[in-house]
Amino acid sequence: MKLSIFIDKEHEEEVVIYAHEKNDLIKEIETLVTGAVALFGYTDNEAIKINPAEIDCFTVENNKVFAFTSNQKYRLRERLYQLEALLPEYFIKINQSCIANINKIQKFDVSVAGSLTVVFKSGYRDYVSRRNIKFVKERLGL
Repeated sequence: MKLSIFIDKEHEEEVVIYAHEKNDLIKEIETLVTGAVALFGYTDNEAIKINPAEIDCFTVENNKVFAFTSNQKYRLRERLYQLEALLPEYFIKINQSCIANINKIQKFDVSVAGSLTVVFKSGYRDYVSRRNIKFVKERLGL
């Protein structure tokens, strides 16, 4: 990979990437340049900064918002609608109380009735609401 940096106070700052394909490095650079969201998750007595790319999904349980990672569950102070506005494009609302990271979805289970259940790489499961099935399928190219 080739890197070129030009310092010019007259020119507007921009980052241009020419790549053969979009990979994890490109996604990480994109997150850094666009100003990634700083989220803080809370456990019993700690506040921990969480990278959104590490989060499987955000869910609401008992009117509290939680972030699930592969090995931990964090309580968040933000509401779900606030997160939906802040998060990068690789997050998608799959039902009224869940926003999923499409990069962390392992598979979909389809029932005979046509409902979809999302299975994340961590093993956590949630459903896609009937209202969002069409949107989710379009976003994922299914």
